[in-house]
Amino acid sequence: MPNNDDLINDILNELDSKKSSPPEDDLEELLSASSEPEIEYSQELPSEEITEEPDISVSEDIFRNDYQNYYNNESDSQSAEESYPESVPYQENNNYPDEYAYPAENEYPPQRSVPRKKKKKKKKKRSRLPGVLILTTFIFAVSIVLAMVIIVFGRDMLGIEKSDTTKLIVIEEGATTEDIAQQLKDEGIIKSPKFFVLFSRLRKSDSLFIPGEHFIRANMAYETIIQTLTTDEEQNKNVVEVTFPEGITIFDAAKILEENKVCSQEDFMFYFNAAGYGFEFEDMLPVDPQLKFKPMEGYVFPDTYYLYEEMDPEKVCQKIYLNFNNKLTPDRIKRMEELQLTLDELITFASIVQKEASTPNMMTMVASVFWNRRYNSDEFPKFESDPTSNYSNYVIKPNQDVYNKAMIEAYDTYLSAGLPPGAICNPGLDAIDAVLKCQPSDYFYFIANIHTGETFFSATLEEHTAKQEKIKEDIALMEAQQGEGNGNE
Repeated sequence: MPNNDDLINDILNELDSKKSSPPEDDLEELLSASSEPEIEYSQELPSEEITEEPDISVSEDIFRNDYQNYYNNESDSQSAEESYPESVPYQENNNYPDEYAYPAENEYPPQRSVPRKKKKKKKKKRSRLPGVLILTTFIFAVSIVLAMVIIVFGRDMLGIEKSDTTKLIVIEEGATTEDIAQQLKDEGIIKSPKFFVLFSRLRKSDSLFIPGEHFIRANMAYETIIQTLTTDEEQNKNVVEVTFPEGITIFDAAKILEENKVCSQEDFMFYFNAAGYGFEFEDMLPVDPQLKFKPMEGYVFPDTYYLYEEMDPEKVCQKIYLNFNNKLTPDRIKRMEELQLTLDELITFASIVQKEASTPNMMTMVASVFWNRRYNSDEFPKFESDPTSNYSNYVIKPNQDVYNKAMIEAYDTYLSAGLPPGAICNPGLDAIDAVLKCQPSDYFYFIANIHTGETFFSATLEEHTAKQEKIKEDIALMEAQQGEGNGNE
């Protein structure tokens, strides 16, 4: 039976004779050829003492790799006998046959160590719970935000829990939907102009808005607002042209409205003095005026208004408020502040001038006299204007629910110093501008001839007294001439 040495020698000889063929194929043939049924191992041990070595188990693959490395590194002239020893130590505990046993340490050529493959550490699976919680929280937060947005815009779109005060909206010619939406926001009707524009376009109403005056309430739904702004409210109603002359009282204005079947006197007086319609000039009015008879006397701006029969009194009031608000321009407000006047003082001052003069030039001179008295209040503490006494006695007294002597005296500038608590009529722009002009002059007195309409101004009391006498003589002469004429007839 062949021993291990012979087997190895046969393999080496076979390899030497086939160096030209690939080592891999040769090795496969040799390994297959060496597969014999059962190999009996010699029981004879070498006489030399064998150093005990650790048990090494070599796989077929490792042996093949080592052998190929050795074969490739050897020169062609070297023989297998010179490379290997005649005998190879055999270890009993080896699991492989003798032909696969490793040679002794000093008998085998140097070999390269085969690196062991590092086992890849299995990555610990991270818990997906934090990610799920973050995603859930994010979705929940977004849902809440979206729900709040829908609620806010939904409430705005439906007019839920909003003011029921009527607002006058004036659409200018050529105004775009964006302009109208911004105007509605400025008036406190809606909260989101962009949302209103989107709603309007979905409804295809962009080109249907009608220029002019429209009355809107904040508690209206968007659908109702758009319907109102695209409908001519006065189309099927009887339009009434109403004119308020300069110098009328608020009672006169109420009577004119009732006579034209617009609204009742009582309703107009109530809603006009209630105010609170959100116009800019209202913020300049005193919150709690002391001894003022009618809070809004002086603000029924004299002009021609186009109203209609059986009109809502609040709408009538807002039309008049809007007109006054438009007349109170930034330049007039600036001048008023320069003169250190409040709005109420300006209108009260102008109402006296309105009653004392009939032309713009005369109004400027009359205002100059009262300005001089105001600036020299130590010498002239009282305005001493006849129209204030007339208002006190013929307007306030008959219309007081409860007699108030202090209020009556406060309006009479012969009894009280300075301006009265409120206006005595509703002045026009000429009277207001005459006060704002504050024309410098030396006059402290004036007197008018009611028969001729002339007004005479004086710097001193002596001059004023002399002109008073002259006017009396002129009036007496005129009456005498009229009497003679009547007698001759």
